[in-house]
Amino acid sequence: MQIGKTLKFILSFILVIFLNHLGNSQELSGRELLEKAIQFHDKEANWKSFKGKLAITMKSPNSSDRHSILFMDLPAEYFKSKVRRDNNTIESVLMKDSCNLKLNGSPVISKKYRDSLRITCDRAKMMKNYYTYLYGLPMKLKDPGTIIAPEVKKKSFKGKEYLVLKVNYDEEVGKDTWYFYFDPLTYAMEVYQFFHDESKNDGEYIVLDDLLEVNGIKMPKTRAWYYNKDDKYLGTDILTKGGAL
Repeated sequence: MQIGKTLKFILSFILVIFLNHLGNSQELSGRELLEKAIQFHDKEANWKSFKGKLAITMKSPNSSDRHSILFMDLPAEYFKSKVRRDNNTIESVLMKDSCNLKLNGSPVISKKYRDSLRITCDRAKMMKNYYTYLYGLPMKLKDPGTIIAPEVKKKSFKGKEYLVLKVNYDEEVGKDTWYFYFDPLTYAMEVYQFFHDESKNDGEYIVLDDLLEVNGIKMPKTRAWYYNKDDKYLGTDILTKGGAL
């Protein structure tokens, strides 16, 4: 009987702690929530000096896997990617303002392949921005041009309660509206979504699962992509620390 009372007391105590924590979390401003999320993902502020290698496999319905290896040195403004799909390997190297491209090891690329495989410096720069943004979250939300909503919302997503941060951008940076979902206890980033036009429920949401520590940074190991409008599954990115193509 005494054991039952003790267990009940312990459970009640844990519930009070949880509710108090959740209540305090709701009082956070947008920037305070962001700081707590960054503290969880990048406690030692390693992102700004990141030098590392990431391997990413993208799996999509009705399409062959795409294998990418990324080499990043943020202080040196260096970004290299090697992407293999089917029988082709595309390599791009961006070093500050320079850009070098190769197809299957050769810098000589015919117009036919440049067009059909979209091998251009503009695309290489777009992919650099794409990967450094996604794998630099939530730290990238401190970049210039980012507009953090002052109020933190509490929202349920797929049956779980989250603290949600709304983000917009200066017009020259981006036009989409983003929402970032953080665990109310740990402040881990577990979901994010974006809309081109929120009134149309367009855009996508991305569910993050598992964590991989790379250079002291906790990065999501898997990212599963879906359409907002109908929950249609689009694909999954799987991260590892590196490897050979």
